[in-house]
Amino acid sequence: MELGNISQPAYGPGPEAPGSSTPGLVGMVHGFLQLVQPNALPIELIADFGQPQGEETIEEQVQELLLYKLGFLVCMAIGILFIVLVPLVGCCFCCCRCCGNCGGRMYQKQGRHTGCRRRALWVSVLLVSALLLAGDICALVSNTRFSQAVHGTFPNVNNTLDDIRAYLASIPKQINFIIDSSDVPLGHTNSSLQEIGPNLGGMIVLGIRSSTDEALGSLQDLLQGMETLAATFGSIASTRLGLQELQSSYGQRLAKLRDGLSQTLQDCGHPCDNVSLDGLAFSTNFSMIPSVEQQLEALEDVSGSNIMANLEKVNSTLDSTPAKVQEQSQDVVTKTQEQLGLIRQEIRSLQEELPLLEVEENVGAAVGNVTSVLEQNREPIISLDGLRWSICVLLCCMVLLVVLCNVIGLLLGPLGLKEGVLPTQRSCLSNAGGNFFMAGVGFSFIFSWLLMLLVLITFVLGGNTYMLLCESWRSQQFFQLLDTPGLIPGFNLSELLGQEGGTTNFSEMYRQCQQDAALWQMLHLDQTVSLDELLNISQYTGEISTAFKKVNITLSPISLLSQDQRDLLLNASRAGQPPNFTLTLEQLDQNVTQGSLLDLAAELEELANKPDVGVKDKLKADARSLRELDKEMQMKFPGLLQSLKENIHSVQSGADVLEEQTKTALDKANKTQEFLEREMANIIKNETWAFLEELLDFFETYISWAKSRLTEDVARCKPIAQTLDNVEVITCDYILDSLNAFWFSLGWCTVFLLPSIILAVRLAKFYRRMDIADVYR
Repeated sequence: MELGNISQPAYGPGPEAPGSSTPGLVGMVHGFLQLVQPNALPIELIADFGQPQGEETIEEQVQELLLYKLGFLVCMAIGILFIVLVPLVGCCFCCCRCCGNCGGRMYQKQGRHTGCRRRALWVSVLLVSALLLAGDICALVSNTRFSQAVHGTFPNVNNTLDDIRAYLASIPKQINFIIDSSDVPLGHTNSSLQEIGPNLGGMIVLGIRSSTDEALGSLQDLLQGMETLAATFGSIASTRLGLQELQSSYGQRLAKLRDGLSQTLQDCGHPCDNVSLDGLAFSTNFSMIPSVEQQLEALEDVSGSNIMANLEKVNSTLDSTPAKVQEQSQDVVTKTQEQLGLIRQEIRSLQEELPLLEVEENVGAAVGNVTSVLEQNREPIISLDGLRWSICVLLCCMVLLVVLCNVIGLLLGPLGLKEGVLPTQRSCLSNAGGNFFMAGVGFSFIFSWLLMLLVLITFVLGGNTYMLLCESWRSQQFFQLLDTPGLIPGFNLSELLGQEGGTTNFSEMYRQCQQDAALWQMLHLDQTVSLDELLNISQYTGEISTAFKKVNITLSPISLLSQDQRDLLLNASRAGQPPNFTLTLEQLDQNVTQGSLLDLAAELEELANKPDVGVKDKLKADARSLRELDKEMQMKFPGLLQSLKENIHSVQSGADVLEEQTKTALDKANKTQEFLEREMANIIKNETWAFLEELLDFFETYISWAKSRLTEDVARCKPIAQTLDNVEVITCDYILDSLNAFWFSLGWCTVFLLPSIILAVRLAKFYRRMDIADVYR
């Protein structure tokens, strides 16, 4: 009985990554964040928040939390100081230069190493500008990647939710497949009942034939052997009669030929005195062959009896058994089919009682809510991201402006500067290069605090979220938080999955789903729902068994042999023994005639050729007669004699085993008859129960299959783990990694603005036109 396998739905390929990628930069960000916050997530501390606590306990928890976030707090403090101090320092620097201090006095002292210092500063500004440009490019790429991640989040999440919907939709289909598969055992059972005659009747016939076939075969072989032996005896009788007739006919011809030869030899006289005519006589008297009429009569009596008809009647009785079983089992078939209908209804009600459908409804509702929330916020989020992208690009352009000022200064300054020219006589090109350096310094002071503000905000949001969510997810500490009841307001996983007691363990569920376990195993539904009770059809199978107990199948009595037939076979085996053919066989080995007719003919021809013989023509004629007679006898006698010898040997070998074969066959027939009279009812009963067990085995096989499929194949939850992994990839690898790479790149630029300011101010003095001359001598 083939029940088939449960098909699993096909799922999407997973989330689509943003177009750009910065794996090296992301690795640097991860290393920096782990350096900032090397401690593991304090699960117990977070779980204790929101619980009623004393003031001292709350203070200790706050201290532990601050210690955990110490790295972020330090970075935030540095960022705030940067935001506050850099504008103040810039204002002070401007005021100081306006007063002629801080390099504001247009005078540059010339020395022997002035050129070396200028070149060193030029290279330093070039390196810092390259770093700023690299950081700015990384920031632009990360900003674009973040926008791509935000825009791709909605289709990625929708695809992921589509997989969940496909998974949820497959649950009732798989359950229906299991329920519909019950038609297979029901169909097999109904088909077996409709064909109960051939099925049960065939089993009963096989049970009977296992004991009767050997006896029937022995009796049939015995009858066949007796029939063959009777035919052989008949052949012996007919051959004996034919030989006697031939001997009578040819005996007269031999006597006549001998009389003629005797007269011819007398006429021949002295030359023919030595010719002997004694060989012209039969060496065997065929009338002395023993008669087999008695044996033939005894064996023909067996052939004429009704023994073979009785054996055929046994076979016909067995062949009619299926029809009788079909006729006598109609009541039990009707009652069993009624119970099959009730079993069908019981299995159909399984769909309403399985808790998997309740889980499917709850999770489906949650997925629907998530989908609606995403659709409601899609346009606003995309619009806000567009505004964010523009602001970030604008700030990146500010960094690019500083880099551009530095690059122009690096190009114009050396191009316009000539060796030996006094600082007060520097060219306009050189002076413009110095002014571009100072412009870059001004832009750095103006926008650096805005850059740091943006870096600080995105760092606090992206860095904390990454460490709290992504790192704890990969270390599975986040699952421990989800396992804490009441930690997330309004979120109750046990209630969502329809489980009582609130003991659902998210970590264990996730691990089992990664191994593609079935939902039944993952939710431990066997603790709340008993499949043995849901799939309990013992009430109906018991009714079927009761109906089969009441069935009464009776068959016609089977009789192999009557007592007269047994006696007839035994007497025939004794009377069918052949007579003593020893003397006959010895005579049959001799020549037909006492002498060779051909030798005598040759002797007569030799005499006819002698010159002194006067009866040459008679001798030659008699020689021809002898040869013709010998030829005729060789054509008639050898075949009959050979046939007679073979038949004698055949009856002797067959008769040797006939009596023993008869006793053996009769003994088997007696034992079989006794067995049938004693065990016929038991055979019918046992085969009926075997047929019933075969019917019930259909349901036992189905129930076992249904249990294993429900607990192992229905709703295999690998898609759930894959969905969580997809959410982690979208959130961490696409969105947060892009956001963190952006603030890291922008912070990199902001930090390098400080050395850029210092170096650019120092280098500008070497290219700007001075008001006061200083000549190095």
